[in-house]
Amino acid sequence: MLGKLARQQDPNVLVGFDHADDAGVYQIAPSTALVQTVDFFTPIVDDPYTFGQIAATNALSDVYAMGGRPLTSLALVCYPEKGDLAILERILAGGLSKMMEATCTVIGGHSIRDDETKFGYSVTGLIDPNRIFTNGRAKPGDRLLFTKSLGTGVISTAIKKGTAKQSWIDAAVQSMTTLNKTACEVITGSGNRNVGTAAPGRPAERSSAPRTGASGATWSVHALTDITGFGLIGHAREMALASNVSLVFYSGRISVLEGAMECVRAGNIPGGLKANREFAECLVGYEGAISDDLRTLLFDPQTAGGLLISVAHEDALELTRALNAAGVPAVEIGEVLPPAKPLITIR
Repeated sequence: MLGKLARQQDPNVLVGFDHADDAGVYQIAPSTALVQTVDFFTPIVDDPYTFGQIAATNALSDVYAMGGRPLTSLALVCYPEKGDLAILERILAGGLSKMMEATCTVIGGHSIRDDETKFGYSVTGLIDPNRIFTNGRAKPGDRLLFTKSLGTGVISTAIKKGTAKQSWIDAAVQSMTTLNKTACEVITGSGNRNVGTAAPGRPAERSSAPRTGASGATWSVHALTDITGFGLIGHAREMALASNVSLVFYSGRISVLEGAMECVRAGNIPGGLKANREFAECLVGYEGAISDDLRTLLFDPQTAGGLLISVAHEDALELTRALNAAGVPAVEIGEVLPPAKPLITIR
């Protein structure tokens, strides 16, 4: 709907909504820009504290997906007028715990009366104008790395139906409450998140120069996005279109959460998955024996999902090793090709 409105002409907008990127970026000084995002949703687990943690992790993710550092946040609360305030307190406490882990200060918020509980955050971070990651600079020859497993959507649906095994819930919660902070720090390097060299009075051109990791190694990360509500295929579509490339994913390398396949077979299919598939599967080609269950999971809407990284092929192995050494279970799952049809191929 935003695309139907008149565009505001502001040269300080470095990243807007044109390519459906993860967050907006607005330059405020030659070497400093704000990265801004907002996200909130209804409960997807029964425990209020855990729900708060998941909501915060999800909201913070878009800042990390741009290569930014979260700074402040505002809580967004929709809650029943006669609801138990002790439950709301637990939701807020869970969210605060993750904001503290991210060293992101909660400075306020807004609440309204609503029959259906909803919770999330608006998050503002800082970013170097010369070191912004977008979803639009993937290059042919790049390798695609992914830092988490798929399946939170179907498992969350099973939780709502009361059919999820505890081990499935534990695995999904662990994934949905793990910040993308460590992955972002490895990708950007601790020295690349602070100052830039943009000329005064005009926005910097976004750089795809090699990043230096904490170990001193360098790698060329060209594009970055997090896999959330539109699923792996939906966000891969955005990256491919914004970068004018095509993508190939290797089905045998795509990690899925424990219980995810069982949830698909049991029919625990969220409405968002169906919508994602109806919208984007026309751009997907399948080669070889790809199971129906995995095809379904490729469109599963993720909450607080992992980062999809497009990195130069010569740096893919070293970056994967660096992420793994930091405790991030990154796996190479595909590669970037010149523009072609289909836009996305699953092998």
